[in-house]
Amino acid sequence: MSHANATLTPLTRLRLAQLVVDAGWTYAAAATMFMVHPRTAKKWADCYREHGRPGMADRSSRPRCSATKTPSDVVRRIVRLRWRHRLGPVQIAGRLGVPASTVHAVLTRCRINRLSHIDRVTGEPLRRYEHDHPGSLIHVDVTKPSGVRQHLRRGRLALRRTPTRREERS
Repeated sequence: MSHANATLTPLTRLRLAQLVVDAGWTYAAAATMFMVHPRTAKKWADCYREHGRPGMADRSSRPRCSATKTPSDVVRRIVRLRWRHRLGPVQIAGRLGVPASTVHAVLTRCRINRLSHIDRVTGEPLRRYEHDHPGSLIHVDVTKPSGVRQHLRRGRLALRRTPTRREERS
């Protein structure tokens, strides 16, 4: 989709190209009318000749292929080293023989570029929940205070104090 200040939207590109191709206008005359460069008028006229009306639509600027893309097996090895050994980009780069900047780019793309984004116990990425308005989710942190264990007895929760090391020795 064209941005709000675009000189040529798909409809005006079509009008420009039809003036050049169908009505026989010169590139310079059509470009002057639409306030663009004659080279731009030629580009859209050639596109209209080749593809017709569908050729005037917006297209993605994303490249069809990336010749320097990191191979998927290297990406898997980088992610595996990050999850299992909690290594940084420099250490992973040393083990795999790839540049540290490449390792950092892969980790950023996989959203595990910071160790704080990974659960320390499981090694899995942390999942964050976002809600559309405040108060739609109440967040409760449950921790075990030191010296207290939870036991389930006959369907109800009973709290029992854990003995300290000094009490265990005596």
